[in-house]
Amino acid sequence: MSLITYIKDTQGELKHVSWPTRNQAIIFTIIVVLISLFIAFFLGFFDYLFNLILKKFVL
Repeated sequence: MSLITYIKDTQGELKHVSWPTRNQAIIFTIIVVLISLFIAFFLGFFDYLFNLILKKFVL
């Protein structure tokens, strides 16, 4: 299979893709950012908590 054939086939397949609207893309991006921030704070909190607990036992 040549590169030209691959590119043509890829373009044909991309015509069948259901692309999100601009508003959907913005909303999904906001959701991903908010979930990422929540998980970052959640993990950071437990990391801080475990760090305090370990310091009590080590020192």
